[in-house]
Amino acid sequence: MFRFLHSSDLHLGKSFGGYPEAIRNRLREARHGAIARLAQAARDGGAGVVLLAGDSFDAETPAPDTLRHALRAMSAESDLTWIMLPGNHDSLAATELWRQIAAEDLGNLRAVTSTEPFELADGVMLLPAPCTQRRPGRDLTEAMSMPTPDGHLRIGLGHGAVTDFSEDCGAGIIPPNRAQLSGLDYLALGDWHGRVQVTPETWYSGTPEADGFKHDMANGALLVTLNGPAKVDVVETGALAWQTLALDLLPGEDPVARLTDELPSPTMRRNLLLRLQATGRLPLADRTALEAEAEAIAPDFGWFDQDLSGLATETRPDDLDQIDHAGALRHAAETLLAEARDPDRALADREVSASALSRLYALALKVQS
Repeated sequence: MFRFLHSSDLHLGKSFGGYPEAIRNRLREARHGAIARLAQAARDGGAGVVLLAGDSFDAETPAPDTLRHALRAMSAESDLTWIMLPGNHDSLAATELWRQIAAEDLGNLRAVTSTEPFELADGVMLLPAPCTQRRPGRDLTEAMSMPTPDGHLRIGLGHGAVTDFSEDCGAGIIPPNRAQLSGLDYLALGDWHGRVQVTPETWYSGTPEADGFKHDMANGALLVTLNGPAKVDVVETGALAWQTLALDLLPGEDPVARLTDELPSPTMRRNLLLRLQATGRLPLADRTALEAEAEAIAPDFGWFDQDLSGLATETRPDDLDQIDHAGALRHAAETLLAEARDPDRALADREVSASALSRLYALALKVQS
């Protein structure tokens, strides 16, 4: 029996440049903290080895402090053995990166820079396929068919897309039945940031710390036990959560109540990045109330964004009367309403006009009160 932890795609040093500075710092720190959480998950599960299936670093030239802090963090978990495979973001083309890692000569970290099988533990062979460059253009996992001593467990460690992935991941190279073709007891893969089971013995672990809204799942690692058919257990390791909250709204329902019912408790919001997507249609007054509530709760979250581009607004003449019966404000409101309904304008521009009309409406009500 052999047990290990399978992880990948830490992307240490990822900049998150599209987010505000405060949450960028937390996102970067959460990725670094994933090292300690992976170590604890391995210990809790009775595993002494952590396999990192590529893209441990986000770039071929990580900042010196990013590299040093990562290696020190792994070295501190001295009761564990870390196996680090080059991925497409930190491929073997990054010769200086892998030279520096080798120069550190950490006793519990092995950077795998060749396809030569080696003994991971008594009776257990690892067959690695490190990425040679960003886009190798060939199936590097063919190397996993190399012979190993009879009776040994065979574990493959690779990085890249299988041929039956969707177009979202790009054209794949690794055959989905690579484990069967190469006689592997388990194939640990990296590259896809969501957890995917390809076959009973072939898995993508996904990233241990989420980095976007694409994968609607709790991020973690895989605790793998080989004692006959592979037994794979998911262990959660994420510190920050990402959630898309979709609300399809219709006139007659209370959009603020719908939003409140779907939100986590206030104590759970600081570590959540939330994106609100509203669709359907609402009267102007209800849309305005929804926007006001969204603005009020936004500071509760680690990061908050709202997308109301799919939410149509029903505006009646008496709604505009609430703003003004005549004059400049009434003219501005009518102009914004016309722009929001103009099918010849881009969707984003129509949404800007609809949002501006909602804000004008809210200000008018506030002045009147």
